[in-house]
Amino acid sequence: MKTAVSSLHFDCFAGISGDMTLGALVDLGVDPERLRAELEKLGLSGWKLDFVTDQRNGITGKRAVVAIDGDTAHEHHEHDDHHHDHHHHHHHEHSHNTWKEIRALIAKSAISAGAKERALNIFSRVAAAEAEVHGVPVEDVSFHEVGALDSIIDIVGAAICLDLLAPDRITAGTVELGGGTVHCAHGELPVPAPATLLLCRGMPVHSGGFDKEMTTPTGAAILASQVDEFVQGETFIELNTGYGFGTHTFDKLNALRVSLRETARPAEPDVAEIESVIMEANIDDMTGEELGFLMERLFSAGARDVVFIPCVMKKNRPGTLVSALCPPERIEALRNTMFTHSKTIGIREIPARCFALRREACALAGQYPGRKKTVFYGGEKLRDKIEFEDRAELARKNNIPLWEAEALLRSNQRGGEND
Repeated sequence: MKTAVSSLHFDCFAGISGDMTLGALVDLGVDPERLRAELEKLGLSGWKLDFVTDQRNGITGKRAVVAIDGDTAHEHHEHDDHHHDHHHHHHHEHSHNTWKEIRALIAKSAISAGAKERALNIFSRVAAAEAEVHGVPVEDVSFHEVGALDSIIDIVGAAICLDLLAPDRITAGTVELGGGTVHCAHGELPVPAPATLLLCRGMPVHSGGFDKEMTTPTGAAILASQVDEFVQGETFIELNTGYGFGTHTFDKLNALRVSLRETARPAEPDVAEIESVIMEANIDDMTGEELGFLMERLFSAGARDVVFIPCVMKKNRPGTLVSALCPPERIEALRNTMFTHSKTIGIREIPARCFALRREACALAGQYPGRKKTVFYGGEKLRDKIEFEDRAELARKNNIPLWEAEALLRSNQRGGEND
C-alpha cells in the first residue's frame, strides 16, 4: 500500500502572480524549452517567453520575462492587464481577447488534455470574477489585446507546468495580498483588487506585509482552481525547491516559493457514517417458506441487511418482525417489495444513523487460496476473518470441519498478506 504522496506546495509569503508562478515552476525543474514548445501548440504569434536567473536577498531563482508583439521584454504588471485598462492601443492581425474566444482557442489546441483542463479551469475563474465585478455576463468579459496574450501565456503556461509535474496533490499556505492601492477600471482602489478579493474567497489570506499589490487575479485563480488543500504546519520531506521572482524589489524577498514534497498519505477514516432507513413490518400470517422468499426479494431490491425476529403480537399471536436496512435511494423499491411480496398491510420507516468500520480485503497465497477481510479501528488492526465461502469450500473438498479448514488457510497465508 502506498503510504506517501508527492505534494506541490505554494508558499505565497510574498503573494502570487502568473509570471511568479512560471518562474518558480521552471526553477523547480520544468524544462523551459518543453514549456515553450507546448505553448506554441496554441498557434499564437506575437509573444516570446524567456527565463532569467536572478538573485534577490541572497536567494537565487528565476524571473519570467515576456515580450509581446515586438515590445521590449518586460515582466508584465498583471493588475494592469486583468482590470481592463483600455488605454493601450496595440494592434494585432487577430486578437483573442474575449473569454469565449480564449476558451475556444484553448479547447481546440493540441496541448495535453490535463493541461487543457487546468487552463480552462483557471481562466474560467478569472472570467467569472471579472464578470461579477463589472456586472456583465461571463461570455461578455474581455481583456485588451496585450492583456489577453499575457493572460494566455501565464495561465496556459502554468497549466502546462502543473501537468508536466503531475503531483499527487497541490497545497498552499497563507496567501499574502499586499497593501497600498491598485489602479484598475474603477480608478484607484485599495489592495486587494476587487477580482482578487472574489477569487480568494475561502482561502487563508494576510494583508499589509508589503505596500504593493502582491496577489493578482491570475495568481489567485491558479490557487483557487488548482489547490487541493490549504495547510499549516504539515509534516513533510522536502525534495526540491524553486523561487519565482516578482517585478518589484523590496527589502523583503519578493518571490513565490514552490516545493516538491513527500507527505504522508492522509489516513482513511476508520469509521464511516452510512445514511440508512430501517423498514419494519410485523407479520403473523406467512409461512417459513414465504418469509424466506421475502428475504430473498428484499436483498434483490437493494436492502443492506434483512433480519427476522420472533415476536408476540396482539391477541397473543406469535409472529415475525421483518426488519430491512435500506439505502435512501432504494426506499421506493424496497417499499414496493415489502407490500407485494409480504402479507403486511402496513410498514414503519425509521431514519437510522449507521456506522461501519473500515475493512480491507486481500487474497491469501499458498496451497489453499482464499480471501480475508481485515477490520480497523483507531488506526490499528482490530481483527480479521477468512471468508466463509472459502472455508466451506475447503472443508467440503477435504471432508473436514470448518475450523480445521480455517487453520489450513491461515497456516498457508504467510507471505501472501496485504494488510
